[in-house]
Amino acid sequence: MYEQYWGLKEKPFQNTPDPRFLYLSAQHEDALMKLSYVVTQGLGCGMLTGVFGCGKTLLGNALLNDLGRDRVRSCFINSPSFAEPAELLRAVVRGLNPQALPDKKTELMSDPLLEKLNTILVDNVRDGKENIVIIDEAHAIEDAKLFEQMRLILNFQLENRFLLTLFIFGQPELKGKVENIKPLDQRIALRCFLGPLGEDDSDKYIRHRLKVAGRQDASALIFDKESLRAILQHTGGIPRRINTLCDLVLMTGFAKKAEKIEAGLIKTVIKDFNLG
Repeated sequence: MYEQYWGLKEKPFQNTPDPRFLYLSAQHEDALMKLSYVVTQGLGCGMLTGVFGCGKTLLGNALLNDLGRDRVRSCFINSPSFAEPAELLRAVVRGLNPQALPDKKTELMSDPLLEKLNTILVDNVRDGKENIVIIDEAHAIEDAKLFEQMRLILNFQLENRFLLTLFIFGQPELKGKVENIKPLDQRIALRCFLGPLGEDDSDKYIRHRLKVAGRQDASALIFDKESLRAILQHTGGIPRRINTLCDLVLMTGFAKKAEKIEAGLIKTVIKDFNLG
């Protein structure tokens, strides 16, 4: 709608986990390095926590891209609200090898699924593939048995190496939930945290996304300095909130035929769209 007006090829502030738009702040780069280390060194399990909208899901997708989609078998579980542990196993089996799912409901008990999962993991490893399971939004899990099931799948090993890498992503309250499950907590090799962006990173984040979206002349800024400060003040440096606000601001600026984005327009959008 507004892309051509602002010299863009696509919308820069979509709230989708597209790795192309990942801005590597120091904390994001550190977290990505640690997650990669868990995989390459065969450490078994890592945990990433952070406030809502700080890029955990996006970082997970970037990790899979960096490792090479052709050399991994991955299962990305976004909403782990399962009624029973066997459903978590079924989701993992489906993600790593959909053809291996049992046809009969009587085969959906945990033990047969564990056997099938073990076979899948071994076959993938022998085929030179890394098995990676990412459980996102894990802070929403209420049933401790699901965390116990995670611990169980970490028991799969071959010749003293883990057959899969498990990552648990969630908001800060996940930390306390996992700490209450000592056998799982003790299996977590590395922990990372993502917080809001500071002023410098917030500005660079916005410019980075504009560049990826096709803004050719980086020196011809769409947002002036005061507008960038207003964005940071309102969003608290949370990328998801930055995206939402900036998208609406670009749309409104286009409608008003603005030459650039100024702080006054930011305040107008916040008020008009009830973003306060």
